[in-house]
Amino acid sequence: MEVKNAIERAKKNDQIAFNYLLDKFWNSVYGFQLKRTENENDAEDITIQTFSKAFDKIHTYNDRYEFLTWLITISKNIHIDLIRKQNSTISGTSSNEQNDGYYTIIDESPSPEDKLITEQNLAKLLRDIKKLKPHYQEVINLRYFQEFSYKEISESLNEPINNVKVKLLRAKKLLAEIITKE
Repeated sequence: MEVKNAIERAKKNDQIAFNYLLDKFWNSVYGFQLKRTENENDAEDITIQTFSKAFDKIHTYNDRYEFLTWLITISKNIHIDLIRKQNSTISGTSSNEQNDGYYTIIDESPSPEDKLITEQNLAKLLRDIKKLKPHYQEVINLRYFQEFSYKEISESLNEPINNVKVKLLRAKKLLAEIITKE
């Protein structure tokens, strides 16, 4: 799949296209933020927020520009906003207001990662899940073991629904990599 094709498909809510874009550009955005923040957790959080915002606003992407440049710009702005928020002594209104009009990413069919996850022996799967970072363990647990909806996970974690979706995509990809290595 080409990036241009994936973007067009993502604009039509194609889950495979979202997965492709996340896989293709994750390391670039994460690496960019790791250099800026010098902190793995912050870089990962900002990268998740970047993809969440990008997928939410994919219909506004202008193909005259490189997709990676667009992602990096979003990422940079999120980082700047976080720094401003940390430096601010005034507690303003909640930033959750901007996330009320989220864009739904449709996830109807099981992805290859989903199939791998369900085929595994439960005890081995639990051992593999414990190899993930705690916040990924939590979203996997809430989604697959407690069978929470995206909305319920969002409320439970007090995070925007698109952040939850991106976190879950990333967690499934990392878990699938752990499973296939063994």
